[in-house]
Amino acid sequence: MSSEKPGHDDSSIWIPESIDIDPIVEDHVSRNNKNDGPPLEESMVVKVPSDAALNKSISNVRSRNGTSQGHCIKMERLQSGAADRGLKGLHFLDRTVAGKKGDAWKSIEKCFVQHAIDGKISKEKFGICVGMGAESKDFAEELFEALARRRNISVANGATLDQVRVFWEDMSNKDLESRFQLFFDMCDKNGDGRLSREEVEEVIVSSASANKLGNLNQHAAEYASLIMEELDPDHKGYIELWQLETLLREMTSSEDGTTSTGATVPRKYRTPIIKFVSRASKFIEDNGKKVWVITFWLAINLVLFIWKFKQYKEKGAFEVMGYCVCFAKGAAETLKFNMALIVLTMCRRTLTMLRESFLGRILPFDDNIKFHKLIAPAIVIGTLIHVVMHMTCDFPRIASCPKQKFLTILGPDFDYNQPTYLGVVATVVGITGIVMVLIMAFSFTLATQYFRSVIKLPSPLHHLAGFNAFWYSHHLLIVVYILLIVHGYFLFLTKEWRKKTTWMYFVVPVALYAIERIHPFFRGKDHQASVIKAVVYTEDVLALYMTKPSGFKYRSGMYIFVKCADISGFEWHPFSITSAPDDDYLSVHIKASGDWTKELRNRFAQACVTQTTQTRRGSLLRKETKVHSICFSLSCFRYPKIMIKGPYGAPAQDYKKYDVLLLIGLGIGATPMISILKDLLNHMKIGSPQHDSLQNNHSDDIAESGKRGLQRAYFYWVTKEQTSFEWFKGVMDDIAENDQDGIIDMHNHLTSVYEEGDARSALISAIQKLQYAKNGVDAVSESRIRTHFSRPDWKKVLAELSSTHQNSEIGVFYCGNPSLAKKLKTYCEDLSLKSSTSFHFHKENF
Repeated sequence: MSSEKPGHDDSSIWIPESIDIDPIVEDHVSRNNKNDGPPLEESMVVKVPSDAALNKSISNVRSRNGTSQGHCIKMERLQSGAADRGLKGLHFLDRTVAGKKGDAWKSIEKCFVQHAIDGKISKEKFGICVGMGAESKDFAEELFEALARRRNISVANGATLDQVRVFWEDMSNKDLESRFQLFFDMCDKNGDGRLSREEVEEVIVSSASANKLGNLNQHAAEYASLIMEELDPDHKGYIELWQLETLLREMTSSEDGTTSTGATVPRKYRTPIIKFVSRASKFIEDNGKKVWVITFWLAINLVLFIWKFKQYKEKGAFEVMGYCVCFAKGAAETLKFNMALIVLTMCRRTLTMLRESFLGRILPFDDNIKFHKLIAPAIVIGTLIHVVMHMTCDFPRIASCPKQKFLTILGPDFDYNQPTYLGVVATVVGITGIVMVLIMAFSFTLATQYFRSVIKLPSPLHHLAGFNAFWYSHHLLIVVYILLIVHGYFLFLTKEWRKKTTWMYFVVPVALYAIERIHPFFRGKDHQASVIKAVVYTEDVLALYMTKPSGFKYRSGMYIFVKCADISGFEWHPFSITSAPDDDYLSVHIKASGDWTKELRNRFAQACVTQTTQTRRGSLLRKETKVHSICFSLSCFRYPKIMIKGPYGAPAQDYKKYDVLLLIGLGIGATPMISILKDLLNHMKIGSPQHDSLQNNHSDDIAESGKRGLQRAYFYWVTKEQTSFEWFKGVMDDIAENDQDGIIDMHNHLTSVYEEGDARSALISAIQKLQYAKNGVDAVSESRIRTHFSRPDWKKVLAELSSTHQNSEIGVFYCGNPSLAKKLKTYCEDLSLKSSTSFHFHKENF
């Protein structure tokens, strides 16, 4: 290789001398992944605008150069545009480590001191020292050996601090040629300047391990052969630096491209007043229903408190107990109201029916869980005021009141017997009150997030913590409602039954709740579902495919409750429906994250028979576990009995109201979005039995909402495990095959893989593109939808949508980590103010 000529920066590429490059016509064929960005800049050397042209460009270069001799072809430097921007990103250190030179070295030096033994750091600790994670251990060790070979340094007993400084400078070198040579040297274990198939395979294995790609690791030999086939068409048995560089350059440059985020520029000349009005208008538009409901609820509480406060201020009891009794009774009235209202928020069937009526336009039924959590603190506050006023003020004043005054004013209410303090506490009212407070305190405490997710009890008591503790303790509140009615019946200061209003508050909500819980057992609304297929995936995910009960109708985005009587006869757990409404089956995907779900997964795993099935595309296999009625010679294994209850309404079911959809799912949070995608997919299958009915329903929804109708759907699925893509591989392949008009734009993001440009993922990117160009299958997800590395830039994603779909209503549906939900909601609100596009953010709540 010739050295770099003076006057040239690192924005250049190596090319063979005197080769003829055939002009390549840009391929405008639509690709399955529509996120490839705009066309690349023109290069003085070669232009590869699509994956289909990739093999041709590489083959043309190989066939005209170096086919007669085994010598290394002389290279020279030419300036390049987009071709080298990708390789400029080829780096060996994480962005957090490769910061300012002085600061970055200080962190490495500090880590060296912590892990060094006798002033030297071992090969095994080198990765930790330079900021690579434990999963990159094998990759870091190979890099360590390559750095030592380059400098002719013996590191059998480890490297000193000065040597590590030299290694670090080599890794962080800004010169393109130096970085690429280092990568090649790392691959070239024997230092002969050539890469054999075995050496390529070893690097693939270490890269797959660093990126937690178990499936790709298993096919390392296959992918090594794929690379050799592309770069060594003459079967010499090796590839050289310039060949590997050409491959990676084509890969990185095809990912590059200066994509405009589309300009969502804020409106000019916006004054502070106009800005405030715009924000207020947008807030009211997005939160209007919640604002007026909460305001109305607070007003009712205030009116009830004041009414009861004034009522007791005019009674004779006020002369004995003063304002204490007024506060106690005012708080008690709000307590009765809120205890009744909180039951209504759990009447899911009733709320699901009401959200389909005109009330759905004025009441935020999707926020019933949030409202439930808002009422709970109000109940706590009311209880504290009521109890504190009675125990510290009212009861002592009753006991210490002059006897004559007591008999004159309160004698009839206490049968003319003045009680002591303990006497008042020992009455039915006192005892029921104390028991209710204890149960409520216990139940409310176990319902907090801290006790549900943080507190862990040792075995065998671990079943008493987490969701189980919340579930069973909440059912103790049934006792509280019974005691509350008894408590209200035996009140001291009220004798007429018409004025004992506690039961009046509860009669309607409790009746509705009781009907929902009891009535289905007699009318068959809790369906027993027959499992026709079960898939147990490696990442503790269970997919259940069940027969659809007669008359069971639902919309995409809804959820159901599932019960397994073999595990527990009382526990119901909510799961999003993953099948489309017109599918002839009902499906859910369950992540085994708690005691109940883990037990369910284990029971179905025992009842399943593993069989290997061939995928429709590509040469890769996947394991699928199916449920069959398997009879053994002596006995027949019985499948777990599954009951379902629902369906229940959720925000995602209203997706047809928007012009454009942005569906975002994190991990198992993709489940409600999959049902929507399947429903949209049915629209595309012209001639299918579902198409006409779905089309008519879609038209009705458009007419009701007055919108233009759904034009485009974007699905972003972010997961940290490669095996997660197995869950919905069939759906992804169906979309790639049937979405001829590009209605659905899918983006799979795998966060375990280092970002494009990182040396640990460089060969992974190359394999991914080659496999897709040759077989139409993504090497990472093993589907026909490409996988992106690292997390999406959500601000950029939303900005691009705002620019692409101006004057549109975009529904953003999210299911995942609450922390990201806050950021997405903020981005949506900001962009709605700064552009003509209106974003409507919805988060799934169970």
